[in-house]
Amino acid sequence: MNYRKIDNNILRQIVLILLIGLLGFMIFFNLRYFTPGALGAITLYILFRKTFFRLTEQQKWRKPLASFFFMFLTLAVIALPLWLIIEVMIPQISHLLANKQVIIEKFNAVKTFIASKPVLNRINLSDESLMRTLGKVTAYFPGILNSVAEIFVNLFTALFILYFMQVNARGMEKRIRLFIPFSDDNTQTLWEETKMMVRSNALGIPILALCQGLVAVLGYWIFGVDNFVMWGLMTGAASMIPAVGTMIVWVPISIVVFATGSVGNGIGLVLYCLIVVGGIDNVLRFTILKRIGNIHPLITVFGVLLGLKLFGIMGLIFGPLFMSYFLLLIQVYRIEFGKKSDLVAQNTGDTNLSR
Repeated sequence: MNYRKIDNNILRQIVLILLIGLLGFMIFFNLRYFTPGALGAITLYILFRKTFFRLTEQQKWRKPLASFFFMFLTLAVIALPLWLIIEVMIPQISHLLANKQVIIEKFNAVKTFIASKPVLNRINLSDESLMRTLGKVTAYFPGILNSVAEIFVNLFTALFILYFMQVNARGMEKRIRLFIPFSDDNTQTLWEETKMMVRSNALGIPILALCQGLVAVLGYWIFGVDNFVMWGLMTGAASMIPAVGTMIVWVPISIVVFATGSVGNGIGLVLYCLIVVGGIDNVLRFTILKRIGNIHPLITVFGVLLGLKLFGIMGLIFGPLFMSYFLLLIQVYRIEFGKKSDLVAQNTGDTNLSR
């Protein structure tokens, strides 16, 4: 009985691939805490790449100087506003939670309002559930503070990695190109898709959140909502949540306004949030955000859900990118390896027709 002998070259390749995969998994698993920082560095590199090369190759800036310039720019654009938001929100939320008497009064008003409505009266609102909810919300504060600290750690990790990526930019890109097993056309397609997705999410999501937050602050102030700055900032942050978005904030606020007897303000607030806060989302998506990068909404929604689970806050950017890559790699596979099969199928069809 004859046995086919496996080529030693194939065996060596399999062993080498397994070793690479094993070492890669060990490295990733043990450094997974820094994964959001590494993804942040990639994001910043892509955003600043064109300007960095212009400064260093045309304006003759020294590479370390140009890199430090972009690092300080990042701190000014991201870290400073984030710190200001924390300085505004944390004291206001702490003061709100500490004033339990006001919360109970508004809760009782909401309970009475809901009990008088045919459908809403089925919702179980009790004092015990209120206290449990307050306890859970209060318990989240240490986690929120830890998340904020984690964001700053990842930000500085991203800047540290970004410096070395930029200083060795051309050489790094050449080495990466050698490891990509695709044709030049498909490699360029992947690069263009990556740039579009990163720009769309890294710029589009913060722009949308900022605009909706500012518009919400104005609306809450006009219609007499207490702590309107805090709730406006929370509305802007909620715009990043898939599907429900800003409604998760302004709907309960509107119910409280109705329940406390301000029917006119409640109607005005609901109309304002539906038309203005919700409308600015559509306006931006069909104007500014479409120019930055036109992405299918389903890719964004499911990509964000996937990304938040895998990478935390950086998943807002790389989750949709992974979803797009999945679909794009299927297309690349068909282009790279489907040509021969398509040609054979076409020739077989021609032969059948000739018969």
